[in-house]
Amino acid sequence: QVQLVESGGGLVQAGGSLRLSCVVSGRTFSSYVMGWWRQAPGKEREFVAGISRSGGSIMSADSVKGRFTISRDNAKKTVYLEMNSLKDEDTAVYYCAADRHLPSISRGARAYDYWGQGTQVTVSS
Repeated sequence: QVQLVESGGGLVQAGGSLRLSCVVSGRTFSSYVMGWWRQAPGKEREFVAGISRSGGSIMSADSVKGRFTISRDNAKKTVYLEMNSLKDEDTAVYYCAADRHLPSISRGARAYDYWGQGTQVTVSS
């Protein structure tokens, strides 16, 4: 069974940085397309960034371009989200997701079969 465990969330001041990690157990990590989503209170879950199996292709939401960077280490079975220049509006629960069957990165949450429990990121001004 595939399990995803996020870590690295916390409280940070506006303008600060955090790095989220998501460790995947189970089947071969390199066979998964990975993504990060976030959900703020009262809002729908939104796509943040995605990365292809090899890491050679990346996609990011316009709201985080230039500030957030997704990466992966297939040997460590981990996907990362480096978040810089954090803003109040980045406050949310952040989730990682994985899927073995996608041909490429998808911005649709329903396309991903496996999800972590989430990690809270709170940005204070």
